[in-house]
Amino acid sequence: MRQLSGALGLIVLVVGCASAGARTKTAAAPAAASAPAAAATQDTAAGIGPQYPSTYQRHPNPPVLIRNATIMTAAGQEIQGGSILFKDGRIVAVGTNVQAPTDATVVDGTGKWVTPGVIDTHSHIGVFAAPGTFAESDGNEATNPVTAEVWAEHSFWPQDPQIPLAIAGGVTTIQALPGSANLIGGRSAVLKLVPARSVQEMKFPGAHYGLKMACGENPKRTYGGRGGAPSTRMGNMAGYRAAFIAAQDYRRRWDKWNKDHQGDPPERNLRNESLAEVLRGNIYVQNHCYRADEMMQMLDLAHEFGFKIRSFHHAVEAYKIADVLAREGTAVSIWSDWWGFKEEAMDGIYENAALVQQAGGRVVIHSDDASGIQRLNQEAAKAMYHGRRAGIPVTRDQAVRWFTANPAWVLGVDSIVGTLEPGKMADVVLWSADPLSVYARAIQVYNDGWLVYDRNDPAHQPKTDFTLGQP
Repeated sequence: MRQLSGALGLIVLVVGCASAGARTKTAAAPAAASAPAAAATQDTAAGIGPQYPSTYQRHPNPPVLIRNATIMTAAGQEIQGGSILFKDGRIVAVGTNVQAPTDATVVDGTGKWVTPGVIDTHSHIGVFAAPGTFAESDGNEATNPVTAEVWAEHSFWPQDPQIPLAIAGGVTTIQALPGSANLIGGRSAVLKLVPARSVQEMKFPGAHYGLKMACGENPKRTYGGRGGAPSTRMGNMAGYRAAFIAAQDYRRRWDKWNKDHQGDPPERNLRNESLAEVLRGNIYVQNHCYRADEMMQMLDLAHEFGFKIRSFHHAVEAYKIADVLAREGTAVSIWSDWWGFKEEAMDGIYENAALVQQAGGRVVIHSDDASGIQRLNQEAAKAMYHGRRAGIPVTRDQAVRWFTANPAWVLGVDSIVGTLEPGKMADVVLWSADPLSVYARAIQVYNDGWLVYDRNDPAHQPKTDFTLGQP
């Protein structure tokens, strides 16, 4: 949450993350979904198979050829005068000599740029929905320091008017996360950003769930301020450890029963079920953490219990341990230049992203903000130029990967989205100018090959029920 003032600011500080814890009328019926990523959303702890499965289906769209554009593939190439062809939701060809089938819609890309769809690893749209009153504040289940049993998708409101604004910024996939009031805040949901009636119609088929964890000030302020626990950072660590010790025992009991089916099955426990899936590697830990020393503590916690931290979020001091993060294979989901809004966020520097990149780490530019999500390309550009001014040679391809390929990896969907390569899902953005420029605007956004947004065509500018009738 970026700009706060008055009483509303105090409310947001309590419930937020960084600071605290309809189809269009012309849309056709959905077609069959594209082939999913590697199946990962099945819960194995209780042997019950998928829960709340995705009902996402690809919308039909004629084949599309965008020609004579500058194509930034996020896979090492920037193709001048290039073309990209996609059909049935998949990229067919990328290059300088691509022929259009007779039934293709041909888009003139002269003077324009093409990138993969923008991916945000850290979003609260839908769970902290607009207009931002208490009625829409559904991101923090701040009733217990450990609420691994709750799922962000069960709070997500598909009619949040912030969703069309994010789409207009080129965003095609988000991770909707619980807030950071709790040590363990619950499961995330990876969503295709398309107009829908239910969150299940948006769920990315086959994507991994995430588990939101939070270190530092937020949990100890939330509970210590009530005279409870945790009230210190050592209390935070004890809370994580106790939760995973219980999950280890739960996993052992279920693993034994699933192997021999002797006697009655163990009693299900939704909290331990989520944590057991983390221990199995099926749910990815997404860890809100600012200070370098606390990130090191959390890595030690992961070593103790045998799981991996997929990404640290916010991580304003990541530059201090860039070599460690690279060695651990833990990404950082960070801002380009936002810090100083509370004590643990004081020691940020402009070169954070560039220094992690230089050390061989995996950088992601995230938003944690309903406004910032609309300009992630510009945030990446700022971080790139901050690095270059410091003498760190960040390439344009690397900067584009910060909001495309790298976040796809954090969410476990990099085999199907994040780059412009044949066979991958056609999440494609056509920009009016160089996307690493403040002048660039998304002109067209294709999600799974479907034209979900067109800046020049009101029929392809999604609206929610909340905004119907408003100018």
